[in-house]
Amino acid sequence: MPNAYFKNEISIHQPALLALENITLSLGDRDLLDGINSIINPGERIGLVGPNGAGKSTLLKIIMGIQEADKGKVVLSGEETLGYLPQDGVDPDFNLTVIEEVETAFSELFELEMKVKAIQEKIASTPHDSPEHQRYLEQFGVLQTRLETSGLYSLRATIEKVLMGLGFSENDFNRSTTEFSGGWLMRIALAKLLLKKPTYLLLDEPTNHLDIESLQWMENFLNGYEGAVIVVSHDRTFLDTITNRTLAIRRGVMTDYAGNYSFYEKKWEEERELLINAQKNQEKQLKETEEFIERFRYKATKARQVQSRVKQLEKIERIEVEDELASVSFRFPAPERSGQIVMSLEDIKKNYGDNIVFDSLDYEIEREDKIAVLGPNGAGKSTLIRILAGMENIQGGIRKEGHKVTTSYFAQHQADDLDLKKDALETMMEAGSGEKESRLRSILGSFLFTGDDVFKKVKVLSGGEKSRLALAKMLLSPANFLIFDEPTNHLDMSSKNILQQALQQYEGTCMIVSHDRAFLDPIVNKVLEIQPGRIKTYFGNISYYLAKKREEAETIQETKEASQNGKTEILSRKEQRRLEAERRNELNKRINPIKKKVQALEADIEQMENRKTEIEELMGQPDFYDDGEKVKKTSLEYEQLKMDLTDRYSRWEEYANRMETIEQELDA
Repeated sequence: MPNAYFKNEISIHQPALLALENITLSLGDRDLLDGINSIINPGERIGLVGPNGAGKSTLLKIIMGIQEADKGKVVLSGEETLGYLPQDGVDPDFNLTVIEEVETAFSELFELEMKVKAIQEKIASTPHDSPEHQRYLEQFGVLQTRLETSGLYSLRATIEKVLMGLGFSENDFNRSTTEFSGGWLMRIALAKLLLKKPTYLLLDEPTNHLDIESLQWMENFLNGYEGAVIVVSHDRTFLDTITNRTLAIRRGVMTDYAGNYSFYEKKWEEERELLINAQKNQEKQLKETEEFIERFRYKATKARQVQSRVKQLEKIERIEVEDELASVSFRFPAPERSGQIVMSLEDIKKNYGDNIVFDSLDYEIEREDKIAVLGPNGAGKSTLIRILAGMENIQGGIRKEGHKVTTSYFAQHQADDLDLKKDALETMMEAGSGEKESRLRSILGSFLFTGDDVFKKVKVLSGGEKSRLALAKMLLSPANFLIFDEPTNHLDMSSKNILQQALQQYEGTCMIVSHDRAFLDPIVNKVLEIQPGRIKTYFGNISYYLAKKREEAETIQETKEASQNGKTEILSRKEQRRLEAERRNELNKRINPIKKKVQALEADIEQMENRKTEIEELMGQPDFYDDGEKVKKTSLEYEQLKMDLTDRYSRWEEYANRMETIEQELDA
């Protein structure tokens, strides 16, 4: 499959639009698309949504002409063009560099440039007073004008700007496409498509391979895009940011909503509530009609009325309400309580050949931390969590697991470890959680395994289905430290909501690599940002992190502008005061919880020391040893006090050291 699709159809004297007329497609006895009609105007921003398997990707392929519908047609009017990015299967020319591959999207411009050069050579070699010379000059003028207005001369700079926005560095431009993973190849295909600027841009899950910085860049790009955008995505924030119209496919029918995803979701809930009430009323009427028929079926005087009611029943179109997966709830098994320090990394060194990923890395994870791991692709996010999970060798340093810590790790390719011979239900049963079969089937249903799907063998499942099954199986684990690498890539909105709610209620510690902002925001209380050569922790959720990143960017810009205007010293003092205030706030936020624990320990220690002194004074009295039972009881209490005091002093010292370390980190 090529890495992007373009389509152009010309029809004179028609208004510019894309029309879908009665698009119908059946899969076996199921109507995947049942008479889809819609008009999409230039410049619109449309989210194409619906549960997995609803036919969203199929509809995009039908629009592009890649797949045929059973009935209906796609009308593309005017000199309009279509561009399409598939979910996967991109196939660049591996003999080219990144820049060269992107430039293939503009082959016609480079051909035009070659024609101009060829005409120039002919002009130079033709006598000035000949008719051919004059004809070549006229051709040259026309072609040169086309070339100048084509944007070719600024094309390289534009290509580099788009590639850098999508996360490529300047060093990547001249690297062979063979050096890049599938996710990066998708970015190259996306760059070609964005630069080509078709009238209608069709994007199928474009956010799956982007980090947050690239996501935000693409949102800004698409918001300024002149053409229409139709996007399939399960990223709520992305849809809310770029779309102003939503087309929702459910059970083969497409409904149009004049707003973004949040608008659609609210309207759909209202419609569903009305539908449920209408269904209840219909069921009541049907029951009354059926009772009337049953009561008077054999009564001759009522025969005509009975027949009338029977015909009435046959004509009624039953109201059906789609089951909502969001109504399925899931809670993690209560894990065993771990020690306060869940995991610590000390002086970690990690490299792949000459590529140094981490050098002298120190990091500590505490009980009940819920950490989002963010950063550009290739900075080391997946490497770090594999080190934490004990799945990655290191070249130096210490990985120290905390007291009673049990770790469960979900990798992007976790599905590879599933037993191909087992079916989905057997896979869940082997997790050994002790859940009843009905409960396991409910959990599988929340991850899109409904009805007989639970008996499908793993070997026949798609890649996305395997990933969802592996995630469902992991959720049965009673581990107290959960590590996830991109858990939402193959989940639709309903499944993501279920996982999100479960993680919000989870009593253990978790670490999640993900770029899905809406998914992460209500879950995490820390953000670990990994950049090449450094890491930084933000003590808040994703909204807090993004706000701090904006502040940092504004500060850098202010410093730059002040420096250019000769105001560096004034800004530095202002910046210094801001940094000092920020340090105090950060220090209080991190140290105050530890101070409370220290104060509680000090109160315990004081109470125990007083009791220890009392016992020692009691033991010093001459008549103390006259009562053997009292001696035994007091001696046991005394020994227990000494052990407890040793524990309290040790913990006090640990907390004091941690406060000192935090102060040093913030000073640095």
